[in-house]
Amino acid sequence: MRRDVSIHGQWSSKLVFVLAATGSAVGLGNIWRFPYIVGEHGGGAFVLVYLGCILLIGLPIMMAEILLGRRGRQSPINTMSTLAREEGLSRSWGLLGWLGVVAGFIILSYYSVIAGWALSYVFRAGAGSFIGQDAGGAQAMFEGLVSDPERLLAWHTIFMVMTMLVVARGVRSGLEQAVRILMPALLLLLVLMVGYAMAEGHFMEGFRFMFQPDFGRLTGNSVLVAMGQAFFTLSLGMGAIMIYGSYLNSRASIAKTSATVVGADTAVAILAGLAIFPIVFASGLEPGQGPGLIFITLPIAFGQMPGGLLFGTVFFVLLIVAAWTSSISIMEPAVAYLVENRGLHRIGAAAVVAGVAWLLGIGTVLSFNHWSGYTLFDMTFFDVADYLTSNILLPLGGFLIAIFAGWRMTERSVMEELGIRQPLLFRTWYYLVRFVAPIGILLVFLRAIGLI
Repeated sequence: MRRDVSIHGQWSSKLVFVLAATGSAVGLGNIWRFPYIVGEHGGGAFVLVYLGCILLIGLPIMMAEILLGRRGRQSPINTMSTLAREEGLSRSWGLLGWLGVVAGFIILSYYSVIAGWALSYVFRAGAGSFIGQDAGGAQAMFEGLVSDPERLLAWHTIFMVMTMLVVARGVRSGLEQAVRILMPALLLLLVLMVGYAMAEGHFMEGFRFMFQPDFGRLTGNSVLVAMGQAFFTLSLGMGAIMIYGSYLNSRASIAKTSATVVGADTAVAILAGLAIFPIVFASGLEPGQGPGLIFITLPIAFGQMPGGLLFGTVFFVLLIVAAWTSSISIMEPAVAYLVENRGLHRIGAAAVVAGVAWLLGIGTVLSFNHWSGYTLFDMTFFDVADYLTSNILLPLGGFLIAIFAGWRMTERSVMEELGIRQPLLFRTWYYLVRFVAPIGILLVFLRAIGLI
């Protein structure tokens, strides 16, 4: 049964939904993680595999998640319970909604801490702290930050409050107004960074690195990493896309809007690589530096290049904007549930979610310093939280979304909500969501838990 509008409101236009969903998808995974895994896995060949995975896994699952959200028009927990009841299925499917909300909640707790690093680096870049830094100095600067729990806690607090204030204002006044400003700003900042790379960096060297395939450097593990990145970069399986889909107009095409979001998210990841790699090459540094690429390698590069003070600051502002739009979407499902089921006002619900996530985030803060010696299976508190969400909860959520939309809902219900009139296009999507995407996600899951 189709519902016209969510009790929380509705996006004013399809464009706003695209901006919001793109903002949810575009985050630290695009601007921090994507460039360094491209560097680790050899460049162009990896990018080609990644793009294939986006089309075959990411896009079908995103369409399925939006479909479920718009049909249920509630928080992910209530949506899955309602749809299961309407389809004559077990009430246990409501656990899929809980799975996404819990995963998003845990992610928010440590995402805020990492985003706090970027907040700190905006001021470091603006103050000229990068100028003249060598590898040892950049490493010491980063280690000085993460070893100081009071500073980390302060930045974590500021970022969590930034997120809470937007979510508390609701769909139209909060989420929509934020993405209307932040997403164009993000794109502008990214284009500025690419322009800077073209002017000051070895742009063609970076371009060839990203787009000239060297299949000799591609391994089976690289393919699985590309699959995982394609899935995780789109914020799938954590309820964020489902709740944003619940605010989408009934007349909007899920296929077209999903394709637009996926295209925009991929474009941001590619542009981030084109902004970062030329700067890295121009400074004679290595692109395969792993997670330290952003917080250690790039500060060295910005400190050596003309205009580095300004553009180093711009880059970390860009990183914050990307993290902010994602954290807003991650907080929304839990807030929507509290409004629907506990009768809280949005302001109170946002404060509760932010407060509990903030408290949980203290564990991540301490895992980089005072608690660094306390481990479980050789993993710190942060490592456990990241592993649990990225390797277990999100893949499991995405897998179950594909199973529910592809195998448990009636084909009639799926066709009615999806609204694809061309039979060939519908059959292609249906095949991908029933067979290709679940198998791909299962392979990523088995790799993550060490079985392949």
